[in-house]
Amino acid sequence: MNNDTSQLKGLLESLYNACNDRKHIDHDPLQFLYKYSTRRDREIAAYFAACLAYGRVEQIEKSLTNLFARLGHSPFDFVRNFNAADVRKLRDFKHRFTTGQCLADLMWVLRDVLAEYGSIENFFVQGYNHSDENIIPALSKFCDSLLDAHTRSHHGHIPRALGFLLPRPAKGSPCKRLNLFLRWMVRCDDIDAGLWKSIDKAKLIIPLDVHLARLTRILGFHNQKNTSLRTAVKITECFARIEPSDPVKYDFALCHFAILANCTGSYRPQCRTCELFTLCHKKR
Repeated sequence: MNNDTSQLKGLLESLYNACNDRKHIDHDPLQFLYKYSTRRDREIAAYFAACLAYGRVEQIEKSLTNLFARLGHSPFDFVRNFNAADVRKLRDFKHRFTTGQCLADLMWVLRDVLAEYGSIENFFVQGYNHSDENIIPALSKFCDSLLDAHTRSHHGHIPRALGFLLPRPAKGSPCKRLNLFLRWMVRCDDIDAGLWKSIDKAKLIIPLDVHLARLTRILGFHNQKNTSLRTAVKITECFARIEPSDPVKYDFALCHFAILANCTGSYRPQCRTCELFTLCHKKR
């Protein structure tokens, strides 16, 4: 590990230790997972919280509050027993371009998953292989299987909005929201729930959004302007050189930091008080 890498690891550890406290998730979609006490409710709550984790923070929080009020006291029971009457409960729901009908389409498929496998984890691991380099093959099989199940009952038609919730890694999507869900499920600390015990956290891919893409570009992890799966993998590989067993460890801390610091990628006088300024300055 060279001096720059060692210095970066020290700074990242400092940020991680400062942010690894549940008090920091008040406006994060992850907060909704912890509103439930059972593992099965938390898994379902986390999945739908991740599905809607796009757009402005305030709107995400408002939409998720609305959605979980409709799902009642047990999200698991709602999905496991999903029926036509429940479709009507979702009819007027909307979060940007995700509608209640889109969520209903997803819930019909997940209902069958829960009936056969008992949990999303048990279904997901059917496509997981410990020898795979990372989680992407398993994630691809997960999305493909759910979409295929939908097409079988809808004469091959996949609504665009459903495809957005189940993006295919093979098409280059960074799958930010699904990788976020996996981070929540697989990692275990004061932020991430660690409900899944069958997947190695070293296989995870960074949930790449615009904030993290900008910050990691400043730090020299990549030079891409788009947020593709290829970029997400490259960034994850850089983090793996710093923390091989847990490459997405710093995701929450860095995103939290980037938002609070309102980092734009351009130098401003306040940059001199930033914890990452020394390394960032060297890259300019």
